[in-house]
Order: sequence, then structure tokens, then C-alpha cells
Amino acid sequence: MTIVGAGPGAADLLTFRAARAIAEADVVVWAASLVREEVLEHAREDAEVLDSASMSLEDVIAVYERAAREGLKVARVHSGDPALWGGTQEQVDRCAELGVEVEIVPGVSSFSAVAAIAGRELTIPEVAQSVILTRLGGGKTPMPPGEEVREFARHGTTMAVFLSAARSGQLAVELLEGGYPTDTPVVIAHQATWPEELVLRCTVGTLEETVKEHRLWKHTLFLVGPALSASGTRSHLYHPGHFHGHRRARPEARRALRAAREVREVRGARGQAVEQSAGQAAGQSIGQAGREAAGRE
Repeated sequence: MTIVGAGPGAADLLTFRAARAIAEADVVVWAASLVREEVLEHAREDAEVLDSASMSLEDVIAVYERAAREGLKVARVHSGDPALWGGTQEQVDRCAELGVEVEIVPGVSSFSAVAAIAGRELTIPEVAQSVILTRLGGGKTPMPPGEEVREFARHGTTMAVFLSAARSGQLAVELLEGGYPTDTPVVIAHQATWPEELVLRCTVGTLEETVKEHRLWKHTLFLVGPALSASGTRSHLYHPGHFHGHRRARPEARRALRAAREVREVRGARGQAVEQSAGQAAGQSIGQAGREAAGRE
């Protein structure tokens, strides 16, 4: 049995491996509400095609059991990448119990598709070097403790927020409470790579009104963070002063790169010192206030 990542929508974003798995399958189980029908063009004419939208996990597992008994190949076609919010692990676990071998074919995730549509890199030197993939709490699936959007927002890096458009007000509040400034750029994508695709740009401060204006609540992804508008920086990988196994560094560029790094380190050290000094001052002030209060008592 093969679990196939079909990508965010456009049929031509399937990988060669995904298309081959669908073409070789005797049974294709696909999510019609999330995967475009053009994906089925890769299936054989005599393949059994089942829509998983009306099926429970138990129904799908029954198909796997039957296929195993009859020696049939199954392609279970999921939207996006099976590693993210695809109900993949529960299927893999049940198949392991049944002795059914499973192959997983990765797919293009909607967050990378939206970044491509927006023409943005999500990791910008000196601005953001991490991407947090998450969703808003309070939905159908409970969030583990400590995984609230406001806690992730404290990092100030790039975030991709899935499955949260129906509660855009809560999302905006948590992003602001976590520390994003109101003018932090946001890209909102609805049905990315579909013919109905809608991509909007706004800020954290205008996120809620933008979502409500366009009446978005399903199939919507948010990209948030300063990297979405940052410019003027460059990576070291292609800097003439950087060397690796295939390229030597130019001496003068190497010296300039080292000098720039030293400047950043000095600035960073000064910033930490200022923060520590402010923290110590605040602590001393609180301690003095406590002693004065104790004296009055």
C-alpha cells in the first residue's frame, strides 16, 4: 500500500514517484474534497476509485485488508504532504498491525507552494532562520500544552499557520500577544494552486478584517513574519568570501566577511549587555520597593 502526497492542488505538482504509484494501483482512494480530479488521470482505466470524503478510518482500513487478501496495490492519495495533518500515522499503525507494508511518497506542502506563489523565501539571513508550522488551538483536534500560537509567536520568526481561518480573530490576538508588531507582514492563501486560488497580503493588525472581508474559513493558509518583506541581506553560501569543497574564497572578500561578522558579534554583545543591565535595574527596583513595603509594615 502506498500513501501518496498529491501536493496542494495543481495536478502538475505531483512528483514522478507519486504519479507512478497512482498509475500502478489497482485501487485508488483519494480525498475528492482536497485533491483535484486531474490527479486521477494517472490512474488506470480499470482501477477502482474510491472517494475517502465519505469514509471513516475503519472503512479505509477495510479496503486495505481486502486489497491485502486479494493481492491488490492501493494508492491512498492525500492532499499536500502526508507528514503534515494527513491522518497518516494512524493508517501506518493499523497497517503494521495487519502486516501490510506501507510506502509513503512525500508531496509538496501548501506552505512551500504559497511561499513560491508569493515569491518569498521564508528564511532570510539576519531576519529569520526558522519556520514554525502550526495551527490554532481550539479546533477539532486538541493542541498539546505549550503549543499555543502565542508561545510560538514569541520567537518572532516565520510562521505557517494551517487550519485557522474560521477563528481569525483569535489568531490575530495570539500573534499580537506573542509579540509580533501590528505591521508584521502576512500572506493569506486560499486554495493555493487551484483555479480558484486567492492570495492576499496584509499585516497582523489587519488579518482579521481581511479574512472576514473575503469570507475565508476553509482551505486557507497564513504565512506570518518579517521575512515576508525583508530585503538587503545575503547568505554566505554564495558570498565570494565563503569557501567550501567546490570553491575557494577570495582573500579580500574573506577579510570583509570576517570584519562584518565581528561587527555583528559586537552589536549582539552590546544588546545582551543592555538587556542584562535593564533586567538588573528592574530587579533592584523591585527589591527596593519590597524592602520599603516591609519597613512600612
